[in-house]
Amino acid sequence: MKNSVRNVYLFPYILWIALCVVAPIALIVYDSFFDIEGHWTLENYEKFFTPVYLKMTLSSFWYAFLITLFSLIIAYPTAYLLTKTKHKQLWLLMIILPTWVNLLLKVYAFLGIFGTFGLANAVLNAVGIGTKQILFTDFSFVFVSVYIFIPFMVLPIFNALEELNPSLVDAARDLGASAWTTFRRVVFPLTLDGVKAGCQAVFIPALSLFMITRLIAGNRVITLGTAIEEHFLVTQDWGMGATIAVFLIMIMAFVVVLTGNRR
Repeated sequence: MKNSVRNVYLFPYILWIALCVVAPIALIVYDSFFDIEGHWTLENYEKFFTPVYLKMTLSSFWYAFLITLFSLIIAYPTAYLLTKTKHKQLWLLMIILPTWVNLLLKVYAFLGIFGTFGLANAVLNAVGIGTKQILFTDFSFVFVSVYIFIPFMVLPIFNALEELNPSLVDAARDLGASAWTTFRRVVFPLTLDGVKAGCQAVFIPALSLFMITRLIAGNRVITLGTAIEEHFLVTQDWGMGATIAVFLIMIMAFVVVLTGNRR
């Protein structure tokens, strides 16, 4: 009887997974075996291993790594300080609040901030540096991406720090460990699961960014996500776009396995 009830509750979940996860992936794999004229071929997979797409893959990895690294450098101290503040939940809400705003609106806001007559150049002019080209650069792309992804890095690290037993830190300090040694040998290893979760939440979507590369980087940054959009919407070569998506899914799955909890 219990198994029957459990299966009834499990059915909507299985149906959702089948329709929204398995079916789209299967469709992408199916489309990857057709060329632009609708003929069955393996040429798309051969083309992916040409220097153009391999360079694009390395570029995607590089920018995703930079975005994840800078997000972690900013998010870990932020999460640590949040655990020490009086109104930690309020401050955490203030950090998460920007995620409620539409992504496109935030990107357009930075178009104004980094524009020739925007706030950033106004500050540079005020301090005597002069007007600089900030938009359509690698810096603007990484900066805006880090701003957008920081809340997704802060939240899991904050939760991991909150679950940390304070008596372990006190014991380390009582045994003569310095603040840095305590962090390196006690705090960081015990919050590594939160760091891994945050890196997953940032690195995986950062691999497939395309809207920010269009609007902020001005196509100076070309990633796999940009290539997929180009093939589906511009060249109409759905087979090549699906092939890139297949490899992107494989890369994402590998990252999940690599950073997953092995316990």
